[in-house]
Amino acid sequence: MKIFKEFKAFINKGSAIDMAVGIIVGSVMTSVVNSLVKDIIMPPVGLLIGNVDFSQWFYVLGGGEAGAHYNTIAAAQAAGATTLNLGTFLNAVISFLITMIAIFIFVKIVNSARSKAPVTTRACPYCKQNISKAATKCPFCCSAVKPEEIGPAEETELAKGLKNLKSRVLNATKVAKKVVKKK
Repeated sequence: MKIFKEFKAFINKGSAIDMAVGIIVGSVMTSVVNSLVKDIIMPPVGLLIGNVDFSQWFYVLGGGEAGAHYNTIAAAQAAGATTLNLGTFLNAVISFLITMIAIFIFVKIVNSARSKAPVTTRACPYCKQNISKAATKCPFCCSAVKPEEIGPAEETELAKGLKNLKSRVLNATKVAKKVVKKK
């Protein structure tokens, strides 16, 4: 029974649920990015370079028919040749880079939306060790220090913008009600 309680506590933690959502979103995003690279980005790049189909850019390492020239990876592999699939690897690298850029932008947006916690520590003016702002005595050098107030959490630009938008919408609805009453 104890293990079930621990498992329930683990699942109810926000981090486990966040991780599950992240994995699901990541798997969906991966298929979209792969299609973006394979179907949208690489064909025009291949056209600019000289009508190169990157998905079929490969090198025959050995095997197959001696001296044969294969048009596709599938044809080379069907003939028993071992291929080095450079185009497939290039598509995967570009997909990876696009995915990392998208994740970076997403994390920056989420981090900017979070409230900034107030700073609760400071340096002791005598020994320069990190101490609580509320401390009256440094636990490291035993010097008497003046306590400082811990302010509220900083409001993010996103929260300020949403409050501003809300007040504008409320004002607009008040004006609209007045206009409707006059008619």
